[in-house]
Amino acid sequence: MPWHGSEGARLYYEDTGRGDPVVLMPGWGGSIIELNGLRAALADGFRIVAIDLPGSGRSQPQPRHYTASYYADDAQTLLSLLDALGVGAAHLAGFSDGGEEALLLAGLRPSLALSVFTWGAAGQLVAPPGALDSLARAIDDPSPELIELAAYLTQAYGADSARVMTRSWAQAMGDLIAAGGDISRSRAHQISCPALLITGSHDVFCPPDLVSDLAGLIPRGEFREAHGAGHDVHQSHHGWLARQLGDWLAAH
Repeated sequence: MPWHGSEGARLYYEDTGRGDPVVLMPGWGGSIIELNGLRAALADGFRIVAIDLPGSGRSQPQPRHYTASYYADDAQTLLSLLDALGVGAAHLAGFSDGGEEALLLAGLRPSLALSVFTWGAAGQLVAPPGALDSLARAIDDPSPELIELAAYLTQAYGADSARVMTRSWAQAMGDLIAAGGDISRSRAHQISCPALLITGSHDVFCPPDLVSDLAGLIPRGEFREAHGAGHDVHQSHHGWLARQLGDWLAAH
């Protein structure tokens, strides 16, 4: 299996195809498996480097105890992997936390990014009232909107590990929000490549106004709304998103 890093902190990735590299990253707690449809749509003509984020999917550590510095820490880990693979320039694409990392990587190392394509990422953390408390209790007492997430995490990681993940993630996000919530927004002016930011019209974590505002701060940024979608655009609007990504890559 393709792994990078030392025992206890290894990243799982799959490197397939030929052509311009596309780095594809799922969201928090997710796996590259859920992006297989998008990978298949890009199979002809691109080298796809699909990566499970640290602590998610098959990547370590598990269970992961999240801290307020985890976005910046993960960006350095991802850069280390890409350096090891000899990926000097790539299209960066990702969902939710994977999208946040794509934006952060493009801001930290502009020469790496041929383009950026994200959905469900805003460069800044916001949370509806009570959302973090609900997340911290999700495994044992899930609110209606978190039932599916709690069931998925319990099945994928086991209840004990999922409890560690959700509680520490809620704490980390609370600490980040208290510090201003910035992930990549302060670096938006440093993203020199073309960037397309997509969000669902009903995404409560990355509302259209917030994502559109970030796109406006990126010199070559564009915004597109997935009408009728929530956060998981790749699930509710899979065919539409696959076409958007394919057209975007073909144009850049």
